[in-house]
Amino acid sequence: MTEELFDVSPDELKEDVIEMLKTIYDPEIPVNIYELGLIYDIDVKEQNNVDIKMTLTAPGCPVAQSFPGEIEAKVATVPSVNEVTVELVWDPPWTRDMMSEAAQLQLGMF
Repeated sequence: MTEELFDVSPDELKEDVIEMLKTIYDPEIPVNIYELGLIYDIDVKEQNNVDIKMTLTAPGCPVAQSFPGEIEAKVATVPSVNEVTVELVWDPPWTRDMMSEAAQLQLGMF
């Protein structure tokens, strides 16, 4: 592991991770997973390891098995990220109220 890996602050790295998450779209809704409110927590730990807690729009979502791994792989490409773990959680359950205003506008929900 190189020293450059740690040249970024945890807050800066979290912002970089959020920017990457904004490029990942829900397979069924044309909105990125961050604006959709599927990301519940992003924790940058020691050695720039990133833990992400997220949910899906429905427990029976057909991508429940594969989507977390896809997200881990994409976030792992962010410079300075060491390791990524994505955990699916179902509490609290996702509701449309968790969507950003921009996502709601995009889907015509206002």
